[in-house]
Amino acid sequence: MQNQKNQNRLRRKTRIRAKIHGTAERPRLTIFRSLAQITVQIIDDDAGKTLVAASTTEIKAKPDMDGSKKVGTLIAEKAKKAKITTVIFDRNAYKYHGRIKAMAEAAREGGLKF
Repeated sequence: MQNQKNQNRLRRKTRIRAKIHGTAERPRLTIFRSLAQITVQIIDDDAGKTLVAASTTEIKAKPDMDGSKKVGTLIAEKAKKAKITTVIFDRNAYKYHGRIKAMAEAAREGGLKF
């Protein structure tokens, strides 16, 4: 059952990634969530480099709603320091609710536009 769920998620991910591409002017903000952590990266797909990254393990938070809000504000602060204001949001085949939505709203409140 778990293997089939993961395969379905990967299929959704490839469909989404076919339409989303980050550039130097507007990089891609991607999120990965698991039971152990939430990781967020801002990626320039043209150069193939991660510009900024944040995780719940970095700030010693649990991967719940509060932790995802903290990661959202942290990624927004790091993006400001790297002079990144607008991004393309890649929800990575997860539904836009719960921890994903909380992280995105916190990043918006922190100053990122997407």
